[in-house]
Amino acid sequence: MKKKIIIFGILGITILLFWIFDIFSYVSLDRIDEMIVFIDGLGIWAPLVFIIFYALSTVLFIPGLPLTLLSGMVFGPIYGSIWVSIASTLGASLAFLTGRYIGKDYVVKKFKNSDIFIKLDKGINDHGWKMIAITRLVPIFPFNAQNYVYGLTNVPFKTYALISWICMLPATIGYVFLAGAIIGGKGDTVKTITFATTGIAVLILLSIISKVIIKKLKDMKDISAD
Repeated sequence: MKKKIIIFGILGITILLFWIFDIFSYVSLDRIDEMIVFIDGLGIWAPLVFIIFYALSTVLFIPGLPLTLLSGMVFGPIYGSIWVSIASTLGASLAFLTGRYIGKDYVVKKFKNSDIFIKLDKGINDHGWKMIAITRLVPIFPFNAQNYVYGLTNVPFKTYALISWICMLPATIGYVFLAGAIIGGKGDTVKTITFATTGIAVLILLSIISKVIIKKLKDMKDISAD
């Protein structure tokens, strides 16, 4: 327990510093050029700072799409996908642990009687890890809220982290490859087209999978998408 308190204490201090310096205000598609300059200026520390920044943004309910696209533009398709995958899984895990331990009272008060908790809890009890896979592949519930609410269910942390990582990876690859196609290609037209096509193909495939899953969910009263 002491280790958890220390970890979340450091997390709290880091978040406070980020707010004091108003760093999170940069997380916007409108300011993506500024974010690129900021990350580029960090040199060898850029990946580490990006991962921490992304993870904390997830914990604070800040949308991750601008940062996902930023990663592709700064680091390129390959490394960008790696850093986002690590960062998003870390952020989701921190939110989960906060919901289960440190901030449990607040999360219980906010979500215990909510529709999202009732459906996720029943889904976990009835379908286990498949529920996590479904909600990561299909935007049935708000992503950041899911992370906290799953902490209130009986799903094991290792199962949650592993399935989340696997099922978030396709979307990560799709968006990062698409955003980083030009930089990843470095003037090579073939590479640029390959990266862009890969990103588009993955996103189209996810869209098809989502539609199939949603169609099935409409016939399941316990995990209704409506």
